Amino acid sequence: MNASPKNQHDPFREAPQKGRGPFYAIVDCNNFYASCERVFNPALRGKPVVVLSNNDGCVIARSAEAKEAGIPMGAPAFKYEREFREKGIRVFSSNYALYGDISGRVVQTLRGFSDDVEVYSIDEAFMLLQPPKGRPVHLYGQEIRQRVRQWTGLPVSIGIAPTKTLAKIANHFAKREQLWEGVLHTDLIKDFDTYLRRLPVGEVWGIGRQHTQFLHSHGIESAYDLKTAPESWVKRHMHVTGLRTLRELNGIPSIEMEDIEPRKGILSSRSFRKPVTDFGHMQEAVSAYMARAAEKLRGQHSVAGVVHVFVKTNRFAKSQPYYSNTATMPLPLATDFTPDLTKAALAGLTEVFVDGYAYQKAGVMLTEIRRRDQIQGNLFVNQDELERKKKLADAVDAVNQKMGRNKLIYAVNGLKQEWTMRQEHKSPRYTTNWDELPTVK
Repeated sequence: MNASPKNQHDPFREAPQKGRGPFYAIVDCNNFYASCERVFNPALRGKPVVVLSNNDGCVIARSAEAKEAGIPMGAPAFKYEREFREKGIRVFSSNYALYGDISGRVVQTLRGFSDDVEVYSIDEAFMLLQPPKGRPVHLYGQEIRQRVRQWTGLPVSIGIAPTKTLAKIANHFAKREQLWEGVLHTDLIKDFDTYLRRLPVGEVWGIGRQHTQFLHSHGIESAYDLKTAPESWVKRHMHVTGLRTLRELNGIPSIEMEDIEPRKGILSSRSFRKPVTDFGHMQEAVSAYMARAAEKLRGQHSVAGVVHVFVKTNRFAKSQPYYSNTATMPLPLATDFTPDLTKAALAGLTEVFVDGYAYQKAGVMLTEIRRRDQIQGNLFVNQDELERKKKLADAVDAVNQKMGRNKLIYAVNGLKQEWTMRQEHKSPRYTTNWDELPTVK
């Protein structure tokens, strides 16, 4: 397919010549949660490992050995307890503090190879690669892979290509074919179309379930079928998103590296270890959730204008009536200050909390989010007071980042927190809590 002429109206760039950079790379941590558990526990290497969801409900991550043992993703933990024991499968509760910190260390390592790193998810990041002159691209990828393994202990797979979509596909095969030793650069393959023919169209990055069904109904089964589809037909039925994917499959970069946009909504919510009936315990939970949401808000240098708080009982508890409700609390001035956000959340909680119910879950959500420097001025707001609040919030965040999460908390969050979620198999927070640092004997 020929690229459209480049002009001021064309949103797509011309493809770079084969063999010349820069190239797009996607670095994907293999079996991320399970691999994180192995970093500080070498005895787990080569053993089947699974990680459970909140409240130790379902399997959300599996090592390669656990997959081979036949443990399905999403398996309810209580139904597989016997199988876990019989097959020697090590079970862990989600340790998000550990996973998040190791993810940050991986990204920090990648930034040593490129100034253009886009964090795509907790276990994936795109890079724009320009290897030093004379160094083959795939060997540069191997150097990245080895550095990440040496500095963080995590195995990664890397796909390198002229576009982000092709890099994702290269990574798909780098993970599955030992031939590539974890790094696949599309230029190493004389005819990459042979790989596109093997990839189901539903596996192409950006092709969702509805588009997959639509494409199947028109005889488009593989990534290659989509690549060779008429551009006008794709644009008519799949609009600009589909057109970008089509051009990316043809080697024309159409999805650029981008800075992470501030999230438009921040949710903080957990199911309780046991049903909550006490209003005081519910206040603690909502306050703690808000503290976490506010921390995320400040982390992206944003403020929120609306606070939502919700509560719900167990929909499947046949012996009790179901109840769910949400309160929405607009703020007089958008803010990122935890006490102000908590005050609004607790006011909303008084509106939706009804005595006599056994609540299974509660949460808060922040919306009407904008950048901190976009707050509209207000003549009735004391600017000195705003500055004082900012310094206090920054000080709390700095202490918690240095000493470990929740070293400093607001009293309203509670100390015992009897409502917290069940984590019976949780490993230590090796890198973020002084009391849980690994010891060497």
